[in-house]
Amino acid sequence: MQKNQDALAHTLRTLALCFLVAMLEGHNLQSTGIAASRMGASLHISKALLGTVFAIGSLGLFPGAVLGGRLADRIGRKRVLLGATLLFGLFSLLTARVETVSMLMLARFLTGVGLGAALPNLIALATESVQLPHRARAVAFMYAGVPLGGVVAALTSNAVPGAEGWRAIFLVGGGASLVLLPVMAVLMPESRAFLRDRGEPAVTRYSLGEVLFGEGRTAITIGLWISYFFTLAVVYLLLNWLPSLLEERGLTRPETGLVQIMFNIGAAIGSLGFGWVLDRGARRMAVILMYGGVVLSLFALAFTAGFGGLQIAGFAAGLFVVGGQLVLYALAPGFYASAMRGTGVGAAVAAGRLGAVAGPLAAGAILSAGMTGNMVLFATIPGLVLAGAAAITLVAKRGT
Repeated sequence: MQKNQDALAHTLRTLALCFLVAMLEGHNLQSTGIAASRMGASLHISKALLGTVFAIGSLGLFPGAVLGGRLADRIGRKRVLLGATLLFGLFSLLTARVETVSMLMLARFLTGVGLGAALPNLIALATESVQLPHRARAVAFMYAGVPLGGVVAALTSNAVPGAEGWRAIFLVGGGASLVLLPVMAVLMPESRAFLRDRGEPAVTRYSLGEVLFGEGRTAITIGLWISYFFTLAVVYLLLNWLPSLLEERGLTRPETGLVQIMFNIGAAIGSLGFGWVLDRGARRMAVILMYGGVVLSLFALAFTAGFGGLQIAGFAAGLFVVGGQLVLYALAPGFYASAMRGTGVGAAVAAGRLGAVAGPLAAGAILSAGMTGNMVLFATIPGLVLAGAAAITLVAKRGT
């Protein structure tokens, strides 16, 4: 009985703290997009350069994911997550103090490194805190914190008016990260799977190539990379550009904030819903529903007129675009053993982070060329079809 109670306490503490860190991750990921219009005016940033700022922040996610995942298998998930939280908290605070574009880019890049290192560890910790039948729901619960953090960022933006009010968004995110850090240090348990495997020779024997391409994992790894790349390109395009696209269509900043809130509420519900579907074994259904819903919701965003309609379209986009992303995060850990899970998941997340760079950059280039926001949304469709095909192929393979 005591053993079961200890296991339950371990699981609850892990998931609760991972959820809070995921909220901070979501807050930081969406802060730049939510602050974009006022930040651009304050620092005299053009649309094209704003796209570069978004991309620089996303670029930091790539080395963060690679290093964070690799280090997690070496020194532990908890230690890396603590370091990552410290990094993105400090540089989020620095973002609130910048006065030049070059300092803004540096601050967002280093914030991105911290955010990139955090996510593979959040996925690994959530996955390894529960038994196999409940893993997708555990990751879904953790990941639901990401869009809810976006809600906090949007509410902060609406609550602080004025040309310089955008700085408050980053102060809230950075300050909350540093407040949570000592709580994590004291209360967050290390992954039991990592502690169990730490002394095994196999942990230090795996090279990066063996983890990703050994024992028949080549097709799995490449399939994960393709699906992550194109899916996250759309996710980060919307996270960064959706507020600006909505304002261009005539919505006021408070109205844009409300659509953003609906987007994030949909994302949280989608995460939990898709997690439930995955744990019931309906992986193919989850993937088909996810990508079909993504395409339809993008068309809805493009063609819907009126504030009320855009709220519904924003909710649907969050439900499928961000919520459906949970499908990929829940699938990846099952293809890699615990001794190599941080590395394998980190590499997949890193591939997605490259998409996170490409999406905002492509959107900035399309808009700078004088094309409409609808053209930005339509340009994502071919990549989504390819990502969907790769994901369906993956679910046909057996992940443990």
